[in-house]
Amino acid sequence: LQLRAHPVERRTHIVSHQHGMTVTKTLQEGEGEPKCQSFSYSCDEVRGLLLEGASVLLLRVLACQQAVPPGLTFPAIDTEGHLCTSSY
Repeated sequence: LQLRAHPVERRTHIVSHQHGMTVTKTLQEGEGEPKCQSFSYSCDEVRGLLLEGASVLLLRVLACQQAVPPGLTFPAIDTEGHLCTSSY
């Protein structure tokens, strides 16, 4: 069985504006047309948003302290571009 290369490119673009935030997710498989989806969130929905890089940094700080405060949760963006909750 021989499989051909099938490149997949995923991009997430996040733009903050005065009314909140817009997340645009682009998926392109092989030479096909890119598929885009956009999601908009209000300022209240994204207040305290923890993006991926900040989450990694927070995990390192918590590991150094060897303690996690109870009930530590933040709004986050999942791999599909939807708003979710990140709990530690």
